[in-house]
Amino acid sequence: MPKYMFQSRFIGEGMKELLRKDGSSRLAASQKAAESMGEKVEAFYFAFGDVDSYTIAELPDNVAAAALSVFINSTGNLSTKVTVLMTPEEMDAATRRTPSYRAPGQ
Repeated sequence: MPKYMFQSRFIGEGMKELLRKDGSSRLAASQKAAESMGEKVEAFYFAFGDVDSYTIAELPDNVAAAALSVFINSTGNLSTKVTVLMTPEEMDAATRRTPSYRAPGQ
């Protein structure tokens, strides 16, 4: 199943809830959201810097990832960016393909 990395920043009420409750409540919320989309949270970490949390999730497809991202961002309590993750084998397969392409100016 494809894997995705969600990079989230807590905004306003999202940060206030994190302070009122604990980090484990955010993990539980992420797991519940993932399960509702037919997916599974593989890893969840808090960080400091530009990103407050990283979630690695297995999702059925890009549509499920987009649906989850749109819904999360629509709350206004989190700003989430999603990155599609690839295995080394998938990258190997990609590097074996030769697209027909002309670079600009050539």
